[in-house]
Amino acid sequence: MSNGAGAELRPRTYRAPMPASWWLGTSNYLKFMLRELTCIFVAYFVIITILQIRAVAQGAEAYAEFQAWLASPVMLALSAVALLFVVYHTITWFNVTPRAIVVRVGGKRLSDAAIIAPNYIAWAAVSGLVAWLVLGG
Repeated sequence: MSNGAGAELRPRTYRAPMPASWWLGTSNYLKFMLRELTCIFVAYFVIITILQIRAVAQGAEAYAEFQAWLASPVMLALSAVALLFVVYHTITWFNVTPRAIVVRVGGKRLSDAAIIAPNYIAWAAVSGLVAWLVLGG
């Protein structure tokens, strides 16, 4: 696009320089950025799950090697950190649900607690079921 005859007459807008750490100054921005960062750890668990399925498909020896790799101190530490971030992701997602979904019953909007509580109840129930299955229920 060429500069037209009036291009030099337009005022330039001022953009204040912003440091890369702008989000560290306010707790709400920090929480938001941490929430956005959690997607990396969600992806980490997805990749681990895909690799686990591949190892199972390759046979008992490949799966045993995969389990040994997961049991290494580095992978245990990374998985623990990832778990914390994924739990944070889940909690923040459940807490924002009433702003993302407006549910009306009989013409009245449900309270935030009435929308959030079923999420936590389902999370606890599914977690309990998985723990029961994994621990030999």
